[in-house]
Amino acid sequence: MKTCIISFSSRPGGNCGRIAEEIARQIPGETALFDFSALTVTPCGRCEYQCFQDRERCPYTADPERAICESITESGLTYFVVPNYCDYPCANFFAFNERSQCYFQGRGDLLERYLSVRKKFVVVSNTGRENFTAAFRYHVSEDAEPDILFLSARRFQHSSIRGDLMDSPEAREVLSEFIRGCGSPL
Repeated sequence: MKTCIISFSSRPGGNCGRIAEEIARQIPGETALFDFSALTVTPCGRCEYQCFQDRERCPYTADPERAICESITESGLTYFVVPNYCDYPCANFFAFNERSQCYFQGRGDLLERYLSVRKKFVVVSNTGRENFTAAFRYHVSEDAEPDILFLSARRFQHSSIRGDLMDSPEAREVLSEFIRGCGSPL
């Protein structure tokens, strides 16, 4: 089974990137790892909404958004690793959401396939959960709740800013349990 892993942080080498690498290390089989900080995905805007008439006419189809969506849709499992900025997912996650409209526009079969892919969400957060749960619901089937692990750097006596959360054996073990599917999200 192919697994897709996306780190949405803008900070290379931060907690989200290291968590994504740890997931990739623990997952057997083929993995596709995307580091959003290393990609140039153009947010929606500065266009004439061409995708609403014909999705292939989006002026930004050559950027990595399509490859990410294809990888998710072709995988059996996808991990989204998302930092908490001001109690919401980061701007990269929302840019991904916006641009995915073009990928699915007029292709209900493709959207259904995307929604049927099992997804797990890892949030690096010391605060709220409600906004993340609401945002992630758009990525799972209507009858499913998002499978979310909230990793608080503070809980493991680390700082979110230093990017050293995976230096904690306890944090790595909590992540491993989430990957294996045992234990409950924190």
